[in-house]
This record gives sequence, C-alpha cells and structure tokens, in this order.
Amino acid sequence: MRPQDLLVPTPAGLCCPPGGFHIDPVRPVARAIISHGHSDHARPGHGAVLATQETLELMRLRYGDAFAGNTQAIRYGEPITLDSVTVTLHPAGHVLGSAQIAVTANGLRMVASGDYKDAPDPTCAPFELVHCDVFITEATFGLPVFHHGDAAAEINKLLHSVALFPERAHLVGAYSLGKAQRVLALLRAAGYDKPIYLHGALDSITQYYAQTIPLGDLRNVRGTPKPDLAGAIALCPPSALKDLWTRRFPDPLTAFASGWMRVRARARQHGVELPLVISDHADWAGLTATIAATGASEVWVTHGAEDALVHWCDLQGLAARPLRIVGYGEEDEPDGADAPEANA
Repeated sequence: MRPQDLLVPTPAGLCCPPGGFHIDPVRPVARAIISHGHSDHARPGHGAVLATQETLELMRLRYGDAFAGNTQAIRYGEPITLDSVTVTLHPAGHVLGSAQIAVTANGLRMVASGDYKDAPDPTCAPFELVHCDVFITEATFGLPVFHHGDAAAEINKLLHSVALFPERAHLVGAYSLGKAQRVLALLRAAGYDKPIYLHGALDSITQYYAQTIPLGDLRNVRGTPKPDLAGAIALCPPSALKDLWTRRFPDPLTAFASGWMRVRARARQHGVELPLVISDHADWAGLTATIAATGASEVWVTHGAEDALVHWCDLQGLAARPLRIVGYGEEDEPDGADAPEANA
C-alpha cells in the first residue's frame, strides 16, 4: 500500500479512506479521531469522535455534552480496528490527553503527530517515540531561530521579578488548556507555595487538571481586594493582558508564556514586559531530532513553517512534502475573552 492510499490530505483534514475516518478534521465529518483538546484540532459537530478519555472530557468542558453524536475513549497503546486499518494512540507530550495517531495497514505504518513536544511537562504523559514508515509532523516552530530552552529557568525569571518588585502584581498570559496548568505546576515545583490567582476563564479546565495534578492554592481574582493582590501572581488568557480586567491589580507587570516570546518583536507587539519562553510545542531541534529518530523514510509537514522543515528533510535525503491544510495554527482561546467570566 502506498502512503497516499492510506492517508489523503483533503480540505476537511487528513482522511483515511480504507478506515473511514478523518484525523483532526477542520469541518464536521462522520467519524473523527482527535489528537488533543485545542480548538484548532478538536471541533464539535462530528458524528463520532474517538480520542483519549482526557481529550473527550476536555471537549465536553469546552463544548457541552452534545459536542458529537457519540464518543469512544481509547487508551494509549490500545489497538482498535476500523475496517481494514489498525489505529493506536501514543502520548504526544503536548497537553493532558494529547496523542499521536498511528495508522497501520498492509505493513505500512504512518504516524500523525498532532501537536507535540519532547520536553518534560509535569501535567501530561511524556512524548513517546513511535517508529514508522511515514511521519506526519507539525511545524509550529519549524525555523532554526526557535530554541525554547529550560522552562524551569523561565519560571525562575518570573519569581526573580516578583521578588524584585514586591509591590507589583505579575499577570501571566497563558493559554487556557495546557499552558496555564503547566505554568502552575512549574511554579509549585520551584517552591512557590503562595496562593495563585486565576482569571475566571481558566477556572473550569484548571479545576479538571487539579483532580489528578497537585496545583496548590488557587483563587479566583473576583472579590479579592486590590491591595491584597500586590506581589501576587495571576494567570489569565493572553487576550486579557490588554483588557480592563487588568485594572483590578496594583501596578500590574505583564508576562506572557509562549514559544513566540523568543521573538522580541512579538513581545513588544503585545506590550509584554516579561517574556517567558515556555512552549508546549517542539522547537527546531526537537522537531528535527524527532523526525530522525522515528526512522521514517518519508515526512509530511503540516501547520507551521512547512517549507523550512521540508527543506531540512531534503538535505537529509528524506522524501518530504508540505500538506498545506488550512485551519490549524497556534491554539486559540475559546474560553477567553468571550467567556461568561471573562471580566472576573
């Protein structure tokens, strides 16, 4: 079987005709396998959704119980057969419940990475290398300029700033699913045991994480007297950093936890005083090392700097192609500015 017969790029996303399913489709389909809960990959309205239990529960939190016609939870490493195709899910290390999707038929194995990172993260299962014939990789940070470094060192920068400016509240912009909870866990691992304040839009997903991951004393900003927030750390969706919500805090200092903060112009564009280079995606070194380690002889590249990564593959003697599927990108904030508690 040829790779293009097993998985086919379509406007709706990657389609597996012999298995009768799509992977992370960008429009409603009859049967979808979802890699993780970010809204550019996990959309409502499919007839059936197959994913890890955590991804299904996160989709319910975001979209309500009726987000799909029916659902099926799949454990990591559990093989399921869809028509003539075998599918297994493997940890992607991106966010809680995230999975790479391995599709096998007639001796050919293709792995769709979804979003992934090869860096330690106390809030999700670590990335698992899956050997394959064809690796379909993301390329969000697929340029050599992107080097994420040590997330713990970035947290130390934040704590140093808190110590240096004890009269100022530190507001950390972080995406509501995955990044915010990782920042919380890293702060606790660094020994910060004071209450951490949350924007209301982060509450439901963070409470879900906190069922299994110790995140310490978390408090909603709403109702907290302004003087009590001096020297505090508060997390919010990135959009809230420019919102009237920030007026609740005494002399707020803005930080933003993102791989994009490697580009100083991005930090200036967002008015960020303290850029924190903390990413839930693989950087250039992580992408290229993972591609090489899979043993794949062919690489498909999607959502990101596709051409640069394809060029690198060409230099390594690997067959490579960009997929150019529209609809994926940096995870957005469906729980952000328009959420009922956005001004909390």
